[in-house]
Amino acid sequence: MIVFAAFTPHTPLLIPPVGKEARERLHSTVSAMGRLSDELYAAMPDIILVVSGHATRHDAAFSANLHEQYRVDLREFGDLTTSREFRSDLPLIDAIQRSIRRAGIPFTLNSDARLDYGSAVPLIMLAEQLQKVRIAPISYGGLGPKQHHAFGRALKDVLAARRERIAVVASGDLAHCLSSDAPAGYRPEGIEFDEAVRQAVESGSVSTLLSLDPDMVDKAAECAYQPLLVLFGLLENTRVRPEILSYEAPFGVGCLVAQFHLS
Repeated sequence: MIVFAAFTPHTPLLIPPVGKEARERLHSTVSAMGRLSDELYAAMPDIILVVSGHATRHDAAFSANLHEQYRVDLREFGDLTTSREFRSDLPLIDAIQRSIRRAGIPFTLNSDARLDYGSAVPLIMLAEQLQKVRIAPISYGGLGPKQHHAFGRALKDVLAARRERIAVVASGDLAHCLSSDAPAGYRPEGIEFDEAVRQAVESGSVSTLLSLDPDMVDKAAECAYQPLLVLFGLLENTRVRPEILSYEAPFGVGCLVAQFHLS
């Protein structure tokens, strides 16, 4: 059963050895992640299912990273000190791949001991107090918005049937073009995208997400749209109270932290 649900950013700047002084400019995000960490600990999850797109990603299929154990490795960002290992929940990943394939949704398995930073950053920030928690890393694909939402609904059926207490964390950064010094430069579509996402999260409206102009989404240069659609599918027909804990963009990239309180 699902006992916790949240959406978080995954910029490596949140990790002290990477962000260093720049991390101070993400104060609201760091504070919100700390609050979310306490909420996650209180939920007492056995498993964290984390949805990210920075692992192996397939254009025509969703996927899971199936490995007995995972390690955090942020050397590509110059961090040689942050380390953590997580155990996999192999039975859950197996149940997911069997059920998703039966539903006719394209799904494949990868195997990599190294966690992508899209999974590693939120897990480091949120699971410090959960040393024995197991994880299930899931990747979205290159399919369309409706397929991502349907994938989330299919995942929900699997998780709802499990006896374990499962937390769901979807991670992504919003528009990467909110200022002239942003990674993608300045584009007005970025502001439009972030505002639409904030409205969708606040209202819990998946129709708002599904109706976004694909060209606008593309120009926003984001990595949050697909994981949000999966998360909304996972929460469909569930009584939730969405709460945005923080939003800021000090480096021209939108960072949103939100919790979906389960009734």
